[in-house]
Amino acid sequence: MRNIVIVGAGPGLGLSLAKKFGVNGFRVAVISRNPEKLSMIISELKKLNIEAQSFVADVTDLAALKQVFQAIIKEFGSIDVLEFSPYAGWDKFTHVLETTPQSVLEQINSYLLPAVLSVNEVLPNMIHRGSGAILFTTGISAMFPLPFVGNGGIVMSGIRNYATALHNELIDKGVFVGHLSIGTMIQAGTAGDPDVIAETWYSLYEKQDNFEEVFPLGLDPTHLPK
Repeated sequence: MRNIVIVGAGPGLGLSLAKKFGVNGFRVAVISRNPEKLSMIISELKKLNIEAQSFVADVTDLAALKQVFQAIIKEFGSIDVLEFSPYAGWDKFTHVLETTPQSVLEQINSYLLPAVLSVNEVLPNMIHRGSGAILFTTGISAMFPLPFVGNGGIVMSGIRNYATALHNELIDKGVFVGHLSIGTMIQAGTAGDPDVIAETWYSLYEKQDNFEEVFPLGLDPTHLPK
């Protein structure tokens, strides 16, 4: 059985990704700092007979995150897919004119550093096996500067840079690296329905013929509100 780890799982996109990969034969490990959300996710997955296990960790605590990855690997064995999509909330973003070193550091600690650590924990085994996938989910500010997410855009564009470098380095080593940049609010029943995003992600993962997509597909970021 293949295994996927979802970092920053919540009741929206995280759950939808867990369902999509789960019904396609993956065993699921979900990581979040919120035990109640994790319990809900596991309950929903059990209804679909998806084998899943939750692990509590605040991604800003790198030591705790590392311990959780070690526990997952001990329990599941090798990790086939890492999906990284923690989300602290809109209230953590600062306008570019109000962005400070501290607000950028908060984004680095909650997004960039956990991403690097997560990759460090799974990549050596993927390279050794010659297979695996690392999937980064970001906001559209990773690709197009948006003043109202000044601190977030700085860090998300850094994630995109990191993901691109990994992709270029690993493309001949059997490890797929993908990036999906979300340009809409994630909400059920809207253009940003998490189930639809999960379908898009799974298609990108299955085909592995394209490093990067924007969502909704065909979105022109130059027409986004500023």
